[in-house]
Amino acid sequence: MAAHKNGSLIHIINRASVLFKNGSYRKRILLTSLKPAQCQRRTVSSIGDKNTNLTPQLSSHLAGWSYKELYELSVKDPETFWGSIAKERLTWNKPFDQVRDCEITSGKINWFLGGQLNVSVNCLDVHVAKHPDRVALVWERDEPGTEVKVTYRELLETTCRLANTLKRHGVNKGDRVAIYMPVSPIAVAAMLACARIGAVHTVVFAGFSSEALAGRIQDAQCKAVITCNQGVRGGRFIDLKPTVDAAVKNCPTVQHVFVAQRTANPTPMGKLDIPLEEAMASESAQCAPEPMGSEEMLFMLHTSGSTGKPKGIVHTQAGYLLYAALTHQYVFDYHPGDVFGCVADIGWVTGHSYVVYGPLCNGATTVLFESTPVYPDPGRYWETVQRLGINQFYGAPTAIRLLLKYEESWVKKYDRSSLKTLGSVGEPINHEAWEWFYNVVGDGRCPLVDTWWQTETGGVCIAPRPAEEGAEIVPAMAMRPFFGIQPVLMEEKGKPISGNDVSGALCIGQPWPGMARTIFGDHKRFVDAYFKPYPGHYFTGDGAYRSKEGYYQITGRMDDVINISGHRLGTAEIEDALDEHPAVPETAVIGISHDIKGEVPFAFVVLKEDPSLNHTAVVKELRGLVATKIAKYAVPDHFLVVKRLPKTRSGKIMRRILRKVAMEQTGDLGDVSTLDDPSVVTEIIKAHAQYKSAVKNYE
Repeated sequence: MAAHKNGSLIHIINRASVLFKNGSYRKRILLTSLKPAQCQRRTVSSIGDKNTNLTPQLSSHLAGWSYKELYELSVKDPETFWGSIAKERLTWNKPFDQVRDCEITSGKINWFLGGQLNVSVNCLDVHVAKHPDRVALVWERDEPGTEVKVTYRELLETTCRLANTLKRHGVNKGDRVAIYMPVSPIAVAAMLACARIGAVHTVVFAGFSSEALAGRIQDAQCKAVITCNQGVRGGRFIDLKPTVDAAVKNCPTVQHVFVAQRTANPTPMGKLDIPLEEAMASESAQCAPEPMGSEEMLFMLHTSGSTGKPKGIVHTQAGYLLYAALTHQYVFDYHPGDVFGCVADIGWVTGHSYVVYGPLCNGATTVLFESTPVYPDPGRYWETVQRLGINQFYGAPTAIRLLLKYEESWVKKYDRSSLKTLGSVGEPINHEAWEWFYNVVGDGRCPLVDTWWQTETGGVCIAPRPAEEGAEIVPAMAMRPFFGIQPVLMEEKGKPISGNDVSGALCIGQPWPGMARTIFGDHKRFVDAYFKPYPGHYFTGDGAYRSKEGYYQITGRMDDVINISGHRLGTAEIEDALDEHPAVPETAVIGISHDIKGEVPFAFVVLKEDPSLNHTAVVKELRGLVATKIAKYAVPDHFLVVKRLPKTRSGKIMRRILRKVAMEQTGDLGDVSTLDDPSVVTEIIKAHAQYKSAVKNYE
């Protein structure tokens, strides 16, 4: 890679980045002489796993053990299993003296006690010492062919400059920092800079509204925000700074807003604002890492729950990092030299674990995908695979379902021979999408791993790999638990279900290092949500089926959480936004299936009895309300105005009836005897029929 005078990533944010020098803006064309990433391109034989080593070499103590032996040890003797791996795979300032101290009923989860380390050291310094010029990040920017490659040395120096900038402005160990940025190297450096000084980052997806951002900043009590002037996606500029400006007006804890320049477009700067590149340029490229206890906070990430208020899920240092790295290596069959392509946004946990922390801990080259699957055309993913030589491709079923509707020529016109593993994440993948992904994209030669996990689990928990050599992969099924994961299916009364060919509530029977530790500021809510429903077990909120062969298939959410394009969203959160409208006394939101997105919200809305109300105008206002308070993707696809909602005598809304109506399955409504007034069902069915007729006529 071309050398730069100060070796800093601030000079390679983009080829036409705006830099601040001597008080005036200037443009600079950068990286025109970059060399291709020094990464081996690995191929897969025509027989899926023929060239794949499925016997994990987890540590010297466990060398030569088979997958079956390793899995049995991981659940029967987790101290030996995880202790030997953690000692060798992580770099410690101070060795741990106790592998674990957990009491799952009370949500007490501690791993590698007494140990101290720094996550940024494990992701950067250890690799810089061995191969400083290895490419760490390939930033696949919005415009094809303008990718930017960043070495481990450059990423370390940029991380240190950013860390020193934070420290100079009063950000210290334990302080929370919100990151509201598009997928970019500077966003990754921001995460690692927080880790380096012991600050806690909370990344907020850069599509969230100012109110949603403010709520997360307030919940975390953030001291600073790091953002960009704009984002670039799908050929469009997206203003980010104005969203942050609106948010911080209601966030008194925020002392500084650091603003990076993604585009050349100027943005107004206020009294809290600090031009990030200018501030970093005057800082040292060295920053002593803060030794962190294994169980000190690394980051929090907000996820939707059924109560309406997003939960700040807390992950800590050593256990999370180890689990992310191990799953990255063995679920996806990562080998040194591979180019790992996870196309998730850093605002979601997938981006944390499999764009940033897992790959970087393993010394990998990881792709940062800024664009969309269909920009500038439906071949974007596969053109990127060809150009970058991607070996593992990890994406969401919603994108696959979108792309399979286009001609196969959009895939086959590009060379995909570098691919050796395909992965699916975010929601269960349907059979049609699985077959297309496997046969068209992978030419029937790449193992396709359908991964199940959650923000709360830290990393993949159930997936087809790792497994014994030659083990089958069943289409559209997550299949096998990862090391240390002990799935248990529970019946409604809390009793474990034995045997195979059975379904139940999916729980996990014992703690593992990567799991969340608490909900920030509300441990009681953490216990109530995950450990109280089935004492002695972690409750996932999902249902699952265990096949005759003992494999696991996820059947969907069991609570009032829907999955939109792989993103979990509580229906109560949408209802809270809708209920703020003065003409709306009551709403109920449910999720219904959608060919592309998996699920979409369907809102049943009760309006005040006011003849002057314009229903169409109110619905338009409700759409804007949800977009403003949450995000555009959360806006219900359907609004049905009804006179009242179906409720039990105790006042509980019977959502299963609404779901049946919305899905047009009214032939089997089940028991409605508990309704306070069963005639409400007929009213709603009639209103829905009129709605469908109106939609059809409009089309």
